[in-house]
Amino acid sequence: MTTAPDTLLGDFELATDVPACYLPLGDDRFAPTIHVQGAWRPDEQHMAPVGGLIAHAIETHEPRPELQLARISYDILGVMPARPSVVEVHTVRPGRTIELVEATMSVDGRPVVRARAWRLATGDSSAAAGLELEPMPHPDEFPRWTGMEIWGGGYIRSLEVRADPARRPGRARVWMRSGNALVAGEDVSPTAAFLAFADTANGIAVRVPPGEWAFPNVDLTVHLLREPVPGWVGLDTRVNLGDNGIGLTSSVLHDVRGPVGTVEQILTVRPLPGS
Repeated sequence: MTTAPDTLLGDFELATDVPACYLPLGDDRFAPTIHVQGAWRPDEQHMAPVGGLIAHAIETHEPRPELQLARISYDILGVMPARPSVVEVHTVRPGRTIELVEATMSVDGRPVVRARAWRLATGDSSAAAGLELEPMPHPDEFPRWTGMEIWGGGYIRSLEVRADPARRPGRARVWMRSGNALVAGEDVSPTAAFLAFADTANGIAVRVPPGEWAFPNVDLTVHLLREPVPGWVGLDTRVNLGDNGIGLTSSVLHDVRGPVGTVEQILTVRPLPGS
């Protein structure tokens, strides 16, 4: 393990030599690695892998293969320090075909994210199927994009990104993937692995420079029509900023088979001191 100025955080050091976002510590505890490091601050966890970890904990809580995670909403309660984290899960509303599950992630005894997920029974509805969501071009049709380098942190550095050349402030279509596992040594579902990218949407179509403005999201809500296939994650994103300090990032989520669902993020928008 090597030490860099932004990996030694108080009495905890982010591992840099592990090809995974988290190391399992037992008893529902997980240690973040450098691949979780946040974009706004080097001493916090990025919400994207946090979202994947929480989804993984929910899916492995009293698992039922006949139910699909169809909606998950995360409330971000504050800064998520890049330190060992505990994820606790319980069932709020059990049911044969519909189930509501809640998870809380805590760091140093303080809750930092609370999530609720609906798990719904799947069945054959092919006779009624139909989509209005437009598919994205295949990742091979977009060139590699280095625009994410405006952001700091180990999570963003771990991504391979391809973007539509027609992207502009407030509008972008992007494909991304990572060579890192979500949790070292654990089987992770395609859904949890996919959700480890959803929060990245707020950083791909920025309207204002992140060095001059702060626009973090305080929530993340994902609806999924189906289980995604592993590999590339596509984001078809629109960003709207109001004149009252509130913004909204809206995205359609894709895999290489087509649209998978949607993600919404509400933003608090404010100028940074000295900008």
